[in-house]
Amino acid sequence: MSANFDDTILKYFSNLEDPRIERTKQHQLVDIVAIAILAVISGENTWVAIETYAQAKRKWLETFLVLPNGIPSHDTIARVFARLDPQAFEQCFHRWVESITEAIGAQVIPIDGKTMRQSFDRNSGQKAIHVISAWASEHRLVLGQLKVDAPIK
Repeated sequence: MSANFDDTILKYFSNLEDPRIERTKQHQLVDIVAIAILAVISGENTWVAIETYAQAKRKWLETFLVLPNGIPSHDTIARVFARLDPQAFEQCFHRWVESITEAIGAQVIPIDGKTMRQSFDRNSGQKAIHVISAWASEHRLVLGQLKVDAPIK
């Protein structure tokens, strides 16, 4: 998996503009992006947790990332992501995910949440109805819906 992952990350994120000043770059942008993506996929959700994940997986990460100055700090990762163009990152990420799903013959199943308009009743204390749906976009088919107690965040 490592070589394929490295190839696709390089291919799909190589055009992502690095917002940093040249003289302050100690880590390659693609290394920072790859670390963040892998950590988030693994369930990490803070900058500190992303750095901790990378430190724990350093030997493995070194098999396909350059890491010229080791693992970037959580502050570095946060600063880079704060300055990245979100639309450009989203486009790169979307193309990368499409390439992976195409290569393995998988389909992405979007999950969407909705709050039903005017489904509440203040007089009787009935709260609004919240529903999540799984959608097979390739077949234009709702796979399932579920009423939930609170909106998806």
